[in-house]
Amino acid sequence: MNHRTDIKYRKESLKKLLYVITQQEEAIIKALYDDFKKPAFEAVLTETNYVIGDLKETIKNIDSWAKPKKVWSSLLNFPSSDYIYSEPYGNVLILSPWNYPFQLALCPLVAAVAAGNKVTLKPSELTPHTAAIISKIITETFPVKDVAVVTGDATVAAELLKKRWDYIFFTGSVTVGKIVAKAAAENLTPVTLELGGKSPCIVDETANLELSARRIVWGKIINAGQTCVAPDYILVHHKMKHTFVKLLIHEIEKALGTNPEESPDFARIINLKNWHRQLGLLENQKILYGGQSNIETLYLAPTLLDEPKRDSLVMNEEIFGPILPILSYQSNSDIDTIISSFEKPLSLYLFSQNKSFIDEILQKYSFGGGCINDTVIHLVNHRLPFGGVGHSGIGAYHGKLSFDIFSHKKAIVKRGTWLDLPMRYAPYKNKLKTIQKILKWIKKKKNQ
Repeated sequence: MNHRTDIKYRKESLKKLLYVITQQEEAIIKALYDDFKKPAFEAVLTETNYVIGDLKETIKNIDSWAKPKKVWSSLLNFPSSDYIYSEPYGNVLILSPWNYPFQLALCPLVAAVAAGNKVTLKPSELTPHTAAIISKIITETFPVKDVAVVTGDATVAAELLKKRWDYIFFTGSVTVGKIVAKAAAENLTPVTLELGGKSPCIVDETANLELSARRIVWGKIINAGQTCVAPDYILVHHKMKHTFVKLLIHEIEKALGTNPEESPDFARIINLKNWHRQLGLLENQKILYGGQSNIETLYLAPTLLDEPKRDSLVMNEEIFGPILPILSYQSNSDIDTIISSFEKPLSLYLFSQNKSFIDEILQKYSFGGGCINDTVIHLVNHRLPFGGVGHSGIGAYHGKLSFDIFSHKKAIVKRGTWLDLPMRYAPYKNKLKTIQKILKWIKKKKNQ
């Protein structure tokens, strides 16, 4: 049997993967904790359960997703039956990140396998315990000819990118995304790039402030802010700022206590390099709350910053940590000045009860996806695409879309043989006026 052509074989492989992951769930949770103290609750919610749900959805629907899709045929091709066939690209490379090291490695892999591809997976070297359990799971599930795991640092990834692939799926920073895109361009290899950016969080004067604070804090502190769709900065109406800051502090302490370092529900910064980078973002900033750190445990407290300058480092880089700048605005033009100064973000969040303002924001700004009156949760619905635009990414996936991005869509016209009109064949003498009339008639029928 062959994964490329045999749908049953693919399904059975995914069922086996589901079984192995279920059996290894506790080991996965431990690995995530060992890598950067990810709380078990977050490990289940954002990693293992997410992948298990994705697997079940894929197994349930793979037959229908893979089946050729009949489409309306063109009258010009009468008689014919027209179809779209899904075929695997071939050899696929998946480069996964460290922040959700299990979910963001396995979900693309599930889709690539479902579509019939041979997969090489390179997990992040920054989460070695999770990479090890992934390697174990893959080895137990798949023949090496179908799926292989390659571990190592950035030099290994660079060597992999020198090879010719039929598709590349990358999740990570914009900087590395550009390197991947350049390497892919050498062989005209199609890519999906899941990147990031500075995702704004707007809170207007009509917002439910208490609920807004709770949901923003949750979206920021999960994974210690090391989430590509985490709120990167807040734009709050100037009349609400003072009250809102107090509510944010209240929600942080409600979630993690007055000393978050002692909380079992708060992850750590992934490594020393990133910890130093986070501390660098705090230099010369006015700290409203937090700022405490511990180099021994790579701890950084949830931190609120007051009105950082636009040219400051914290406002020029994606934060990717538990630091949350708070900026006030007076008019919509203030909002536009700030948001428009950045590249298109991966996410945008708006807290408001003003329908016309909501519509205005959604129409005005281009971004990957987002929420009204919440943060991050748009990732949960497999029917919604997840992906960026511009510098925040290329392509989108989740649900059936994941299967589709790893499939070449092949157009097939099955033409009848019982009728063959001579009109299309040369010589064309005296046929022009007739064909123009036919085309005009067809156009008229389409518009009816």
